[in-house]
Amino acid sequence: MKDIKKAIIGVITLAITTAGGLLINKLIGGDDEEPTKTEVTTPSPTNVIINIPEQKKDTIVKKVYVKPVVKETKTEKRKKEIDW
Repeated sequence: MKDIKKAIIGVITLAITTAGGLLINKLIGGDDEEPTKTEVTTPSPTNVIINIPEQKKDTIVKKVYVKPVVKETKTEKRKKEIDW
């Protein structure tokens, strides 16, 4: 029974405190009639500039491999001279 009595006293005390706060707020005039206006600004997007060098399409690279000239030996020269 004591717990119920304490709970009821706590609720009544909270209600009296809340009502007193609201009454003082009305008397002092703490409530503005115009609501505060909030403005949301978004940052503007930044421009990104990418420089791409000009592509050359008419340039062709071709590798040519040249075999070195091999000196013929005396035997190889004789084989060419002989007609089999």
